[in-house]
Amino acid sequence: MDRAIVIGADTLGRVSAPEPAAPAEHKDLRAEVAIVLLVTFAWSGLYSLVRLIGYQLGAGVGRTTVTLNPVRSQNALIDFLLQTLGAVQLFAWAALAVYLLRRSGLGLADVGLALRSPRSTVLRNVALGTGLAALIGLPGLALYWAGRVLHVTAAVLPAAGGESWWRLLTYVLLAAANAVAEEVVVVGYFMTRLRQLGVGPKATIAASSLLRGSYHLYQGFGAGLGNLVMGVIFGAAYERRRNLWPLVTAHFVIDVVAYVGYSLLRPHLGFLD
Repeated sequence: MDRAIVIGADTLGRVSAPEPAAPAEHKDLRAEVAIVLLVTFAWSGLYSLVRLIGYQLGAGVGRTTVTLNPVRSQNALIDFLLQTLGAVQLFAWAALAVYLLRRSGLGLADVGLALRSPRSTVLRNVALGTGLAALIGLPGLALYWAGRVLHVTAAVLPAAGGESWWRLLTYVLLAAANAVAEEVVVVGYFMTRLRQLGVGPKATIAASSLLRGSYHLYQGFGAGLGNLVMGVIFGAAYERRRNLWPLVTAHFVIDVVAYVGYSLLRPHLGFLD
């Protein structure tokens, strides 16, 4: 692919959306997107949909309990290794997306993943990410509670197992892996490729949001809806500035609070069941 699809930056440092690729490249781009999504989050979406159907055919989603980070083995070392391998797989998904973008001429900075930034920019990204985490996380708890009352959301246990240091470490690692993989693939990669295929900004945000909501359906309808809304907010933020770091930060904060916070405060969180 030629550099005609290069992304530019405005005077404020914001990166603009890519120009549409040449029509001759569309077939290869569509094939690439389909393959990447089918081995990552589209596959997860289909798997989640089948699980949701299974809940409904059984006792119903409202009577189902889902553990986000279950114990993988009764052997502590094997459990640690399996949890770590799960995180490695997620990081690999993100690496695949970045590799394919770079192969087509787009650098990390072009998709909002600049590694070298002034300290003020890093601090601003962290602040924006923390603010987004609060904006998403607090209403998300209310939506979860409402979903439980309406029996359209499963009882979600963010973590399982003890409170040993190594288990808490794996929760932090998994939170980072989830944040990087989802935001790089579902937002940075997918939205960039859609814009290169000539898809408009609103449709691009909608597609990314639907994908995000789909692979959370295993937690119930409420979780799917909540993550769809999260996808709209994150997609709009990315479309505006094309900066992935606040999104990665927000996602990481939300997951760390959910995984580690739940593990440490589990005896006092019965109201979430």
